[in-house]
Amino acid sequence: MSRIGKNPITVPEGVTLEIKDNTITAKGKLGELTQEYSDIEIKLEDGTITLERASDKKNLRAKHGLYRALIANMIEGVSKGWTKELELVGVGYRASNQGQKLDLAVGFSHNIVMDIAPEIKIETISEKGKNPIVKLTSFDKQLVGQVAAKIRGFRKPEPYKGKGIKFVGEEIRRKAGKSA
Repeated sequence: MSRIGKNPITVPEGVTLEIKDNTITAKGKLGELTQEYSDIEIKLEDGTITLERASDKKNLRAKHGLYRALIANMIEGVSKGWTKELELVGVGYRASNQGQKLDLAVGFSHNIVMDIAPEIKIETISEKGKNPIVKLTSFDKQLVGQVAAKIRGFRKPEPYKGKGIKFVGEEIRRKAGKSA
């Protein structure tokens, strides 16, 4: 049995759920998210959601835990929101934003200018003596993660000096380099 899929989801106040035609829609103060599902039965009773599957086939067990996690992430997203923070480590690495355009200077001959989706709120923090931080906030966890991974992909952290774009709190495995 799926241990994740069996856990009930409590729906906080201010979040409304609508289930019809294999689609679940969550509306909250931050936005609205929709997820399609199949082969799983979703029940909404007294502010809790439970997911049930018809049998113990492998693909049904996988979907059971998957849809439970996706629905829980939707509910938390429309009520609290999701945040990812990226840190630019390196001499001369800078980040700035004008509206939904992110401007990164990460050691290439030209700056990288990236348009950010309108659902994401972007903020750049630059303090003297500290590494610049790019903060992404949205109600859609998948979108925040995808945009953060794309930004990180411009200059992944390297193992010798640790230079690059990394998530805040991420541990970079360091190598010793050349030894005399």
